[in-house]
Amino acid sequence: MGFLKQLFAFGFQQAMSCIFPAVIFLTLAISKTVEVPFLYRYDLILLVCIFAQIVMYKTGLETKDELKVIAVFHLIGLMLEIYKVRMGSWAYPEEAWSKVLGVPLYSGFMYASVASYLCQAWRRLNIRLYHWPMSLLTVPLGAAIYLNFFTHHFIYDFRWVLTAALFAMFFKTYVEYSVLGVRHRMPLVLSYFLIGFFIWVAENIATFLGAWQYPNQQQAWSLVHLGKISSWFLLVIISFIIVAQLKHVKEVLQAGKGIQIQPPSDNLDTTS
Repeated sequence: MGFLKQLFAFGFQQAMSCIFPAVIFLTLAISKTVEVPFLYRYDLILLVCIFAQIVMYKTGLETKDELKVIAVFHLIGLMLEIYKVRMGSWAYPEEAWSKVLGVPLYSGFMYASVASYLCQAWRRLNIRLYHWPMSLLTVPLGAAIYLNFFTHHFIYDFRWVLTAALFAMFFKTYVEYSVLGVRHRMPLVLSYFLIGFFIWVAENIATFLGAWQYPNQQQAWSLVHLGKISSWFLLVIISFIIVAQLKHVKEVLQAGKGIQIQPPSDNLDTTS
C-alpha cells in the first residue's frame, strides 16, 4: 500500500505540474473539431495560452519568477520555430493573423509549456540537484546544443558528440525529489531521457491534432520518427540547464554568497 500511495501522490503532482501543457492539448483537440466564428484556429490557441498564463499567475498556480522563465522560453522557442520553418523542417499550414514569417505566435508556448512543467515539478516535488557541474561547463554545453539545432543544416550534426559530452558531464549528477515526505533519487540523465520520451509522445498527439505538420505528414498523419526523441532529449537539457542556472543565480543573490553543494539527505529512498 505504501508503494501505491507514493505512486499515486507522485502521479498527482506530475499531473498538477502539467496544467499548462494540458490546457494547450485540450485547446488543440477542441479547436480541431469546433470552429470559432471570425477567428482563425491558431489565433484562438494563442489567446487561450495567454489567458491560461494570466489565470495561473493570478490564482497562485504560477509564481512571478516562473512566469519570467516561461516568457524567456517562449522567445527562445519562437526563434527556433521561425528558423526551422524557413528550412522546411516542418510547417504550419493553416491561416492566422498572428503568424510571423510563417510561424504562429502560439508555437512559442509549446516550448514554454516544457519550462512550465519543469518549474512546477521543481517546486511541487522539492527538487534538489547534487554534484551539479560548474556553470563554466553547463552554460557552454547548453549554448552548443541550441546552436547545433541551427547549424546542422549546413555543417556536421554534432548531436551525438554533444550527447556523449553531456553523459560525461552529468555522470555523477542526480536529482532528489520528495513524495509525501520521503526523499527519492534518480540519475539526472535518466530524467532527461524520460521527459524527452514523454514529450515525443505528446508531439505525436500534437501533430495528430494539427498543431504543426512534418513533411511526411502532408498527405496523412504518421508517427513522428523515433529519432526525434534525441532532439527532445537535447532540448530538455537546454531547458533544465536554463531553469537550474536561473534558480542558482537567484539563490546566490538572495544569500549574498556562492552556491554550496548540498549533501545527500538522511531520508533518501535509494530503491527509487
